Amino acid sequence: MEEPIGLVAGEGRLPILMAQGIRAAGRRVACVALGSDVLAGLASCSDLIAKAGVARLGRWIRLLRRWDVSEAVMVGRVQKTRMYDPLRIARLIPDWRAARLWYRTIRHDRRNEALLSAVADELSRAGIRLIDSTKYIPEQLAQKGVMTHCHPSAERMADVEFALPIIRQIGVIDIGQSIAVKERDIIAVEAIEGTDAMIQRAGQLCRTGQWSLVKVARPDQDMRFDVPTVGLKTIAKLKQAGAACLAVEAGKVILLDKPQLLEAADRARIAVVGV
Repeated sequence: MEEPIGLVAGEGRLPILMAQGIRAAGRRVACVALGSDVLAGLASCSDLIAKAGVARLGRWIRLLRRWDVSEAVMVGRVQKTRMYDPLRIARLIPDWRAARLWYRTIRHDRRNEALLSAVADELSRAGIRLIDSTKYIPEQLAQKGVMTHCHPSAERMADVEFALPIIRQIGVIDIGQSIAVKERDIIAVEAIEGTDAMIQRAGQLCRTGQWSLVKVARPDQDMRFDVPTVGLKTIAKLKQAGAACLAVEAGKVILLDKPQLLEAADRARIAVVGV
């Protein structure tokens, strides 16, 4: 029997889709669930599963090695704002391996890319290789062109073309992956608050609606982790905020439950375009 594929799972829908994709490929799922809610949500679609704290890196490794895992994916939401929680030390309680990694590397650079690269290197030293996190869900990736029946207007597409080089430069300096734009005006830029909060802010700032959200991967995106993702909740937020177009990078942005997402976008009269 082939060894299982490891799944280090945070919150959200993506880990469930990943587990289903791994099983559809004929492999078993060995899941390290980063929280009780994650454990409950993934129990039915995992062959092996156990809970581990977000900062219990040593436990991740012990579990994966016990299950004979040599390849793993790491997906799901872990709120970065928890790093600035006044009670973060008590809540996270790092084990010695995570504490050593923090002292040597992460305390000097808390950017997502640096943090996740350091975690990937630590897993590699333990014989566990992180692989492309889209390998088992290719059908969930955005494709080039208009993906909805609803088509964007020429004005919205002009805004998207205007915003693309700007958001790519923002990605180079690792601020965020999304930008809101209307009539060549930048309404809002995503930072640590995340896409949903940025969408809400854009809606408050642009009461007339009919704006576009552009979401792309970083120019040097490591597809092993932190791949940009949108879901049904994103569409609901965009509708509430009056957006008219969602432009995402083809082959680099995950559309969770893609058929349902595109149907929801059509109902909301929001064009979804792969660029």
